[in-house]
Amino acid sequence: MTVSKETAEHYSWGEACDGWILSPSPQLTVIQERMPPHSSERRHVHSMARQFFFVLYGELTMELEGEIHRVPMMSGVEIRPLSKHQARNDSDEDVHFLVISSPTTRGDRTDV
Repeated sequence: MTVSKETAEHYSWGEACDGWILSPSPQLTVIQERMPPHSSERRHVHSMARQFFFVLYGELTMELEGEIHRVPMMSGVEIRPLSKHQARNDSDEDVHFLVISSPTTRGDRTDV
């Protein structure tokens, strides 16, 4: 079955951010997200999930264990379990990216 942003389940989060669940499997979750300019998520940690953020458009700022990483378009960053992190959009344009998580992050998130 083919899936796209247009057919995927949509949800809103944070400061006017959007997410589209492309693959909702408990073993592997794939979400496409959009963050508007100067928005961010809460700093948090996952005890089990390993994540990979891949930027489709724009530049994502990822704070990972106190270190700032600028992730440009068509690049990605891995977040290992128990790593404190926060995705931000410090730019003046939307940033679009994929978040790939294994296993799912549902019920596996603690704000720090």
